[in-house]
Amino acid sequence: MTVEPDLLLNNYLKRLKLPTVAANFRRFAQEAGQSNQSYERYLLALTEAEVHHRESNSERKRIAQARFPTLKTLDSFDFSAIPSVHKQAVLELAQGHYIQAKENVIFAGPTGTGKTHLSVALGTAACRQGRRVRFATAAGLINELIEAQAQLRLSKLEAMLLRLDLLILDEVGFVPFSKTGSELLFGVLTERYERGSVLVTTNLDFATWTEVFGDPRLTAALLDRLTHRCHILEFQGDSYRFKESLRRREKTRAKT
Repeated sequence: MTVEPDLLLNNYLKRLKLPTVAANFRRFAQEAGQSNQSYERYLLALTEAEVHHRESNSERKRIAQARFPTLKTLDSFDFSAIPSVHKQAVLELAQGHYIQAKENVIFAGPTGTGKTHLSVALGTAACRQGRRVRFATAAGLINELIEAQAQLRLSKLEAMLLRLDLLILDEVGFVPFSKTGSELLFGVLTERYERGSVLVTTNLDFATWTEVFGDPRLTAALLDRLTHRCHILEFQGDSYRFKESLRRREKTRAKT
């Protein structure tokens, strides 16, 4: 019995794991015939569709694996609300050259000034550039490390964190760490020194980091590594979130 070419082709494409080609080859063939395209042009259109679909899926997967609390972009950040933040410097960071150079970034300033927003935006940009990113609050990551240590899988978690291109550590300074937590976090950041980028957001001056990490010598060693080859941006001004809330309320009043 003769097998229909389309059925056979679909079977082969499924075995080769080319679902986009399988879904589009007939339509693309009709379009190519109508416009008198060459075989090469037809094949190029099919393979481009497959590549774009796979890249889109990979991007979505990387963003999901990063565990961002919400998705934020640079376009949605109002730089005029926080004049101390140099927009061009942030846009240059978004290109990802600091990740390639294994440099760090520190966003320092009061609560509510947009540090987390921009850290997520830079992390999202890195995901779209094909980089492996993980977002975590400092307290949340320490809890993960302590739990992994108790379950005898700390080395596995540390290895995963070391493979990241960018580790975003949010809210350093909100709560003090235990001695064990400080030592575990120090270990992770020390391992990443000059091997992978770290982006830290903090509401504390460097002089007061000892209040969070406890041990002055450990804190000094950590800051020495973090600030070496580091882009430090200061966020000054009133709460960005508060201003955004007022702006939204004014818009609502204007509509009513």
